[in-house]
Amino acid sequence: MTSPGVTSPGMKAEQINWRTLIAACAAVCVFSFSLGEMFPLLALNMESWGVSEAVIGINTAMAPIGILLAGLIIPRLSHMFGGRRVAMFMAGATGTIFLLYPTFPDLWAWFPLRLLQGVTVATLFALSEAWVLANAKGEIRGRVVGIYATCISATFGVGAAVVSWTGIEGYLPFMVGAAVLFLAILPISLVSDSADRAADEPHVSMLSFLPKAPMLLLAIVVHAIFDGGMLGFLAVYGVRFGMSESIAALTITALSLGNVFFQIPIGWVADRTSKRGTMVGCFITAVICLAMLPAAIDTIWIWPLALVSGAAGFGIYTVGLAELGDRFRGRDLIAGTAAFSTMWGFGALVGAAMCGVAMDLFGPHGFPASLIVVFVGYLLVLALITWYRKRRAVRPI
Repeated sequence: MTSPGVTSPGMKAEQINWRTLIAACAAVCVFSFSLGEMFPLLALNMESWGVSEAVIGINTAMAPIGILLAGLIIPRLSHMFGGRRVAMFMAGATGTIFLLYPTFPDLWAWFPLRLLQGVTVATLFALSEAWVLANAKGEIRGRVVGIYATCISATFGVGAAVVSWTGIEGYLPFMVGAAVLFLAILPISLVSDSADRAADEPHVSMLSFLPKAPMLLLAIVVHAIFDGGMLGFLAVYGVRFGMSESIAALTITALSLGNVFFQIPIGWVADRTSKRGTMVGCFITAVICLAMLPAAIDTIWIWPLALVSGAAGFGIYTVGLAELGDRFRGRDLIAGTAAFSTMWGFGALVGAAMCGVAMDLFGPHGFPASLIVVFVGYLLVLALITWYRKRRAVRPI
């Protein structure tokens, strides 16, 4: 028998609630599409106003700060009102925020709006992830999470591409994003009542969840540091070594394609072997790619290297989600996905700042070197703690 908050990994595929699983995946595709549209749309609007890159960066950082704050309220809101009601409200609220941007086209108004958007979007993602994990049972959980991660990456890219069709001026681009978010209420409404069955369980806060899986959560921080660093500085690194700006920007595309095409295979490997072992494999692969980056940056090998780097870096999150679903359920699972959102927000902030400082202090190669230090440091700590806990037969970390 499993204890409350812990699942058995041997559950069969026929127990999956496909209605909730498909509804949750459809909803998160909508969120990701709108988020992908919003990042370039806001940045390009601020640039057209003559706002400096530093201020644009600070404004962009408001969203991760909102994500950090959301982690403190998601479990409580879900416990009080039910996850489905909260998600429907947040989808409507996010759509309304989209319409407020062109209504108040002022830089300083966009700071609190960006903060609120971080809170609402983080809540939507955390609840959707909890539904996906709760309904992707043990034997196929890794593959289902891989499909989920692929959907996020693909629809994020589509959202960004829409800006080239709508342009950045007026209400049209914001109305497209808002309309898609309002449509998200439909799949959310199809989430079955059983998805909120944990409402009768004791409330579990995000802070109380942190000691239950510290190394798993730290892995998400490292993944987010990688995300923040690579997305912010890989193109800059390429320009420093002679790439044109347009070609350097394509390295981010190659990085993203690794997210799109390799998460399902990574999930399959995690299902057939071990999730912790697969995650360690992703860490080691990322370290090797980062170590090869200085030699490959001005050669044709940068393209496959960026592809594999993206697959390995995002694979950490995919496998981490699958392991979270293996180990927890109910209110623990909701608190866990909220903690994942918070750890990602924190790591993304740290990654961008850390890589920028490293390049200033140590030159361009400080960028990959700083990420290698973080990755190797995590692997060493994990190895030490795993060895210690195996000797004492302590539960997973």
